[in-house]
Amino acid sequence: MHLESYDTFASVDLLADHMVASMLAGLSGRRYQRALEPVGTAVEEAAAGISQSSVSRRFITATAQRLAEFRCRPLDDRRWLVCFVDGFDFAGHTMVGALGVASDGTKVPLGVVEGSTENATVVRGLIAGLRDRGLDAAEGVLFVLDGSKALVKAVRDVFGDQAVIARCRIHKERNVIDHLPEAERPWVRRKLRAAWVNPNAGEAEAALKALAAQLDKVNPDAASLREGLAETVTVTRLGVTGALLKTVMSTNPVESMIEIVRAHARNVKHWQPGDMRLRWAAAGMFAASTQFRRVKGYRQLPQLAAALRHTIGVAESATTGTDDAVA
Repeated sequence: MHLESYDTFASVDLLADHMVASMLAGLSGRRYQRALEPVGTAVEEAAAGISQSSVSRRFITATAQRLAEFRCRPLDDRRWLVCFVDGFDFAGHTMVGALGVASDGTKVPLGVVEGSTENATVVRGLIAGLRDRGLDAAEGVLFVLDGSKALVKAVRDVFGDQAVIARCRIHKERNVIDHLPEAERPWVRRKLRAAWVNPNAGEAEAALKALAAQLDKVNPDAASLREGLAETVTVTRLGVTGALLKTVMSTNPVESMIEIVRAHARNVKHWQPGDMRLRWAAAGMFAASTQFRRVKGYRQLPQLAAALRHTIGVAESATTGTDDAVA
C-alpha cells in the first residue's frame, strides 16, 4: 500500500535540508549521526542512510540540485538597481560571484562561475547568464566591479549603455598604494580619499588626474590610477551620498558574502575535481542570504533609480512606479 505519510518522512528534501545545513555548519560526514535527535539505541543500530558514504551521496545530490536551481533561477520578478561582481579565490581555484540589490534594498546572490576574472569567455558567460535569466537593465543598473578589465568588457558587451559601471575604490587604492614605498603611501592615500569625498565629480576627477601626474615621478606603475579613473567617481556623478555611498563605493557587500562562503567550507580537507567547488559555493551563498539585511542607505535607492534613468537617457514617464513604492 502506498502511504503518503511514509513518503513525507522519507522525503529526500527534508533529509537534505538538515544534512546540508549541518555540513555547512562544519559537521563532517562521519560525524553526521551525532547531529541527529536521539531515538534509542535499538533504532540507531538498525538505522540506514546515515553512514559517511550515504551522507556524502545525499549531500552531493542536494547541493547539485541547489546549484542547478541557483544558476537557473529567474531574475525578472523585481527591479535590480545594483549588481556587485568580484573575483575571489576559493579552495585554490578562482571563482567570480555576483550579488544583486533590488529596489527594496534586499541583497540576493545572483550567480557564480569558476574561472579567472581575466578569462573574458568565463566572465561574459556569467554576465550574459544574468541577462538571459531576466535581469533587466532597461532603466539602468549600477555595476560595481573589482576593476578587472575582463569584467568591465563583459558588462559593456552584454548590457551596453544600460550598464553604469563603477570601479571599487578600495581595489583601486590598494593597487596604487602597493606600488609605492612606505614613505610615499600616506600622502597618496590622503589625496585619493580627499578626491573621492568631493561631491563635485568634475573636481574629483581633475584631482585624481593631477595625482596620477605626480605619481609618474614617483613610480610610473602607480600611475595605473588613470586606468578606470573616471569610473571611480561614477557614484559621485550619480549623486550618491551618505550611507548608500558607503554601500556602493566598493565591492565590500559581495566580499562579505564570499567570506561567509569560505567560512562554511573551512573544514573541507579534500577537494575533488568537477563541480565540487561550485556546489559548495552555491550552497554557501544560499546560506549567506539567510543572514542578509537590507543594504545601508536603502531609503536613498529611489534617488539612485532616478539618477540611473537620467544617466542612460530614460524618460521619467517610462518608469513603472516600482521605485516610488520604496519611499
